[in-house]
Amino acid sequence: MNDILLTVKGLKKSYGAVEVLKDISFDLRRGETLSLIGPSGSGKSTCLRCVNYLEKPSGGEIVLEGEHIGRVRTGDGRTRTMTDRELAPQRSEIGMVFQLFYLWPHLTVRDNVALASIKTGRMSKAEAYELAEAMLEKVHLRHKADEYPERLSGGQQQRVAIARALAQRPKLILFDEPTSALDPELVGEVLGVIRELAEEGLSMILVTHEIRFARDVGDRVIFMDGGVIVEEGPAAEVINHPAKERTRAFLGQVGHGASSSTIVRAA
Repeated sequence: MNDILLTVKGLKKSYGAVEVLKDISFDLRRGETLSLIGPSGSGKSTCLRCVNYLEKPSGGEIVLEGEHIGRVRTGDGRTRTMTDRELAPQRSEIGMVFQLFYLWPHLTVRDNVALASIKTGRMSKAEAYELAEAMLEKVHLRHKADEYPERLSGGQQQRVAIARALAQRPKLILFDEPTSALDPELVGEVLGVIRELAEEGLSMILVTHEIRFARDVGDRVIFMDGGVIVEEGPAAEVINHPAKERTRAFLGQVGHGASSSTIVRAA
């Protein structure tokens, strides 16, 4: 059985004359956690946003379970970019958690998590609320279901955002530096939830500056710089024994195996 969930092949992205991604290729296996690390401006987040077509790639292919993301074949055998309406079902299979939380301030935590399921008509209101409760339990926030976002800490708000992504029942979830907007003392509770999801076998791609976390939780690591993949391999091998000089230099600058936080069980 083919255990490849996602294939990214020859991915390119340019903004005018500026080439941000240059021929990026990798596979993600089912149940695997892949961490993208590298200096700011290396193309990590752009790569992530291209996977679910929040950014339109300039070239290359993205294939999820045999289905080309963002492209549809026309009658003459060519392909074209999908419209947002056509993309919607594919995007629902790829959850995303951003640096910022993007919660609706006028809705309760429960409503924030249930909203997409209700609006898309995928389930009844009662079913959506039941699912929301289950996802909030998964991120240890069921007791906050009736609160409003402003009454939560940053770490709790990000955990609600994770619950909202999980409520899509996605095949894949993308994390774009999910702790970068948090105060240092709140980082650990979010990383703790992501660790639990990894242990459950959720397929994930994680852009992070938390190097120790990438090593300890990720199955594989890709180190990017200048829009290219410099090095990739098993997480512990790449971070503890990098083969490329550029990787060694980067890890030396950020502190080999360093992390700005302690992973804690969320409360």
